[in-house]
Amino acid sequence: MATEAPTLRRTPLYEKHVALGAKIVPFAGYEMPIQYEGIVAEHRAVRGSAGLFDLSHMGEFVFKGRGAGALVDRLVSSDIAGLDVGQARYGLLTNESGTIVDDVIVYRTADIEYVMVVNAANIAKDRAHVLAHLTNDVVFDDRSLDTALIAIQGPRAAEILASKTSADLRGFPSFGVARGRVAEVGATLARTGYTGEDGFEVFVANPDAEAVWDALLEAGRDAGIKPIGLGARDTLRLEARFSLYGNEIDETTDPVEAGLGWTCKLDKDFIGRDAIAAKKIAGPARKIAGLFVEGGVARHGHEVVGGGEVVGRVTSGTYGPTVEKNIALAYVPTALSKVGTVLAVRIRGKDVPATVVRTPFYRRVTE
Repeated sequence: MATEAPTLRRTPLYEKHVALGAKIVPFAGYEMPIQYEGIVAEHRAVRGSAGLFDLSHMGEFVFKGRGAGALVDRLVSSDIAGLDVGQARYGLLTNESGTIVDDVIVYRTADIEYVMVVNAANIAKDRAHVLAHLTNDVVFDDRSLDTALIAIQGPRAAEILASKTSADLRGFPSFGVARGRVAEVGATLARTGYTGEDGFEVFVANPDAEAVWDALLEAGRDAGIKPIGLGARDTLRLEARFSLYGNEIDETTDPVEAGLGWTCKLDKDFIGRDAIAAKKIAGPARKIAGLFVEGGVARHGHEVVGGGEVVGRVTSGTYGPTVEKNIALAYVPTALSKVGTVLAVRIRGKDVPATVVRTPFYRRVTE
């Protein structure tokens, strides 16, 4: 007996994407735009000017109450207790065995209020993880289905957004967060993103998403802003060497081998802390390495070869439009993760030369 495919959700901006000619694909339970005019053109728009992203599929968890700070600090690997109101921080949800449940950004939006943004595919799992540790002095609210998230990224992002917001963006710090108005609607703004460029993420209620989207596209028209799909979002984050859950990190990987040990504040108590500390002392058996691949594009799942033997597997790979090279990330034995190590990637049965290089592949030049 055939089973019906699950119904895909649509973000409040779905009709906008269709009107803009986007190619729509299933992603994390949603119908999402993978590209509009093309991945390379969209990637270069973000690096050169600005791009607008619909991230409304992402999850937003709100924690309120006198115990909110302590709870989130125990849930997340990084220093949440050290956040002032108006600051955000990247970190990991980890389990007791010290592997990665999800990577998240936590925003302290008020004295006893925190917002945690989680990956779309992990919303149900993360919610269960949080509820398993919830204390009675915290009110938890999953606002994922009611919140739209629009990101504007690129060297002209601040200039474009400034023309449409009441918030003062002059001197607004990286990983800063504030409440204000954008396109005449209430919003929370944060100087965060996952592209390697400067930019902002704007949280609004679903009914207000279209007004903000249209206003920012119009405000950035002369600057060359473009709508950006998931395809360019992936090439941008890979050039910047940002991990993608389900590729570089999941519940089989730990922060040390994933190159995310820096997110773990080991002098505090958090879930999985002891296991991660032990892994750090022992040293990882494998590490994630950046590769330049000569003569072919590596993809997720491709085998990595050293000395004629399969030694690892590619987690992400693409052509990097800014660096103009075929780039990849892969887990390999620690001894083979050193910069300059010559390996190969098996692409369609052929071993294509690859060299371990320093990451990030691309780093924005700041003034």
